[in-house]
Amino acid sequence: QVQLGESGGGLVQAGGSLRLSCAASGGMFSTLAMGWFRQAPGKEREFVAAINWSGGDTYYPDSVKGRFTISRDNAKNTVYLQMNSLKPEDTATYYCKLEFKRASTTRTLEVWGQGTLVTVSS
Repeated sequence: QVQLGESGGGLVQAGGSLRLSCAASGGMFSTLAMGWFRQAPGKEREFVAAINWSGGDTYYPDSVKGRFTISRDNAKNTVYLQMNSLKPEDTATYYCKLEFKRASTTRTLEVWGQGTLVTVSS
């Protein structure tokens, strides 16, 4: 069974930084892409960042562009989210997402992490 181990959340003051980590493990699979989403109370889940595993191409919405950086460690099958210049509006539960496929199949599968809470105080 493929699982995601997510960590790095916590309480930080506005202007500070946090680094989230998400490691994929379990079974035989090929990672296609990994990304981060967040959800604040009363709001819909929104896209934060994504990275293509093969080419390393990254994607960000305007809300975090220039402040957040997603990166990967292929050997560890791990994705990171470096969050700088944090704002109170960044407060949310951050979820890691894995897109993968198993050997001898072309079907894309998805797994979500349990979420890690990021709280930014003003």
